[in-house]
Amino acid sequence: MIAWLNRLVDLVEESLTEDLDVDRLAAALGTTEYHLRRMFSTLAGMPLSEYVRRRRMTVAAADVLRGSDDLLGVAVRYGYGSAEAFGRAFQSVHGVSPGQARRDGGPFRSQPTLRFRLTVEGASPMDVRLVTRPAFRLVGHAARVPLVHEGVNAAIQQHVTSLPPQEHQRLKDLGDAEPHGLLAVSADLDPDRREGTDLTYLHGVAVSDSAEVPGDLDVLDVDAGTWAVFRASGPYPQTLQTVWAATATEWFPSNPWRLRPGPEVVAVVDRADDFSTATVELWLPVEAD
Repeated sequence: MIAWLNRLVDLVEESLTEDLDVDRLAAALGTTEYHLRRMFSTLAGMPLSEYVRRRRMTVAAADVLRGSDDLLGVAVRYGYGSAEAFGRAFQSVHGVSPGQARRDGGPFRSQPTLRFRLTVEGASPMDVRLVTRPAFRLVGHAARVPLVHEGVNAAIQQHVTSLPPQEHQRLKDLGDAEPHGLLAVSADLDPDRREGTDLTYLHGVAVSDSAEVPGDLDVLDVDAGTWAVFRASGPYPQTLQTVWAATATEWFPSNPWRLRPGPEVVAVVDRADDFSTATVELWLPVEAD
């Protein structure tokens, strides 16, 4: 996977003035665009789309500074249909407009070319199991919320706490399939996992096809497939966020599995009364690499 990501970085450099064909590269490498983008964003600490924008604006800064072309010509060269759109992208990276940068000689904020390297980790074994499940349903209360990478997601917290206590018990009684218990489900995630992008969050349970679902509940149909189930205990939600990062840095690079499209499910196995600590299971949909 490290070699794949470095090839992706090379492709970005080759495509700074044209469209980036990630899907074709993924097919050539024998993986999927979905998996490649997810692994890049987790390991690089930024979405692929953001890295491409930063690299384009880093290289474009030299053309702006040279002054041999007008700003519209520079904009078109880097794939922008207008000087205004190029100017917004340029200012978002460098903090000044192209005109100001040309006049004053900067300042510029450069994005170095990334290079992924393998480091030896994994001294602590990860608690993971592989589960193959037939198609099932996730039912509960859904809401659109922003993606938050670290700390408490206030929108999710507000959504869950707005439900009366008896509703949590009703959902528990309805669940009759694995993953067991009350679940935190994230679906429709942005492929690059960009901070602040919307996702569908469902607070609910898993039910079998034979279960009768009340009409006031939202339903997510889940395809049959294999799941990698990671279990961890510690401060919540920090432990959960750390486990997700470790799947990318440790587990996926050393195991013949890749992510496939589907919801990410968190099952709370046990927790403190104030939810300061918890034992959780992170269910990720996977397929053979």
